Amino acid sequence: MHSIVHCRSCQSPDLRSLVSFGDMPVADLLIDPKEAQHPPALFPLHLVFCPQCSLVQIRETLPPEFLFNSDYPYFSSFSDDLLAHARDNAMELLRAEGLTEKHQVIEIASNDGYMLRHFADAGIPVLGIDPAAGPVSAARNIGIPTEQEFFTYELAQHWKANGRTADVLIANNVLAHVADSLGFVKGLAAILKPTGVASIEFPYVRDLIDHCEFDTIYHQHLCYFSVTSAQYLLAQAGLVIHDVRRLPIHGGTLRLYVSHDRPVSEAVVQLLEQEQALGIASVDYYLDFANRVNSLRDELRQLILELVESNHRIACYGAAAKGTTLLGCLGLPRNVMEYVVDRNVHKHGRMMPGSLLPIGRVERLAEDQPDYVLLLAWNFKDEIIRQQCEYRNAGGKFIVPIPQIQVI
Repeated sequence: MHSIVHCRSCQSPDLRSLVSFGDMPVADLLIDPKEAQHPPALFPLHLVFCPQCSLVQIRETLPPEFLFNSDYPYFSSFSDDLLAHARDNAMELLRAEGLTEKHQVIEIASNDGYMLRHFADAGIPVLGIDPAAGPVSAARNIGIPTEQEFFTYELAQHWKANGRTADVLIANNVLAHVADSLGFVKGLAAILKPTGVASIEFPYVRDLIDHCEFDTIYHQHLCYFSVTSAQYLLAQAGLVIHDVRRLPIHGGTLRLYVSHDRPVSEAVVQLLEQEQALGIASVDYYLDFANRVNSLRDELRQLILELVESNHRIACYGAAAKGTTLLGCLGLPRNVMEYVVDRNVHKHGRMMPGSLLPIGRVERLAEDQPDYVLLLAWNFKDEIIRQQCEYRNAGGKFIVPIPQIQVI
């Protein structure tokens, strides 16, 4: 691990502290029960702001090979709502770009092929790239050509030299994970055809701050972008944000449509104006974030402890990366909550980092009927509640922690 002293985007040394979470476990580094007796791996987690380019980022950088190793457990296809989101995105790009079998779609961080399969089904040549062995194997098993590598500027140059360029380039929830931000976007520019379009998604820092989504901050998420900070970064690679959408998924997401020189839409102009009016480029916009994080944490901790003292049983839903941060911040005694359930079978039999809560099948909620379930994956609240009607009909209740605490 190393801590940056310069901004990841503009290299300014002027980084302002926003909130320090102290030493935290690494999200998605799930624990084998046989290793549970060993001290957990903890690393500092410190959020900072760059006044020069307005990028919010964490100071710490862990090696990507450590974060996205062969045991990386995240598979996109276990969320119905995410699958629907990806399908809608793919269908829109197919129509808008008039794609045919003569075009090429490339996706960076393609995971288990959940997005590219829609283009492949339409007869469009596709290529995925992802560093994690499990998702890559799953993608190949459904016929999606996928390279198991980290995307870098050097790899992009090699691909371009060999004719691997994209009419449509997709990079969803990956830009925020990359330590070499400028090298990454220069790589995008290298393999994007002169007339092509890149579709890029990431959590919107405005939603993170306004809704106190502090659990979105973890070691894999190095950067937290606004349109303003993303525009600054992409411009350094000669790329233009020509259109933009605000989307509700993941608690608030930006989708950027990026190209070499397409005309800029009114939507981009309006969002940039909104951000300027809000003061997103000023540290003042972020100054009370730490206090709001502490208040929400203390309120949630008190609720959970009061429920346990009243002999209520509590489980959790969603062995999500954000759950690691939430549980780490709560700092609850080990016996307060009992277990975590998750639809992702690749997480079953392992334990949450830090809290060491065992992870198992979602069916356990209806079988075991705990009194309350803390929604660690609150960003999929509606989907989870739809799926868990049997548990709720039997009297079970969900605790939604963010953006404000609700018991439903």
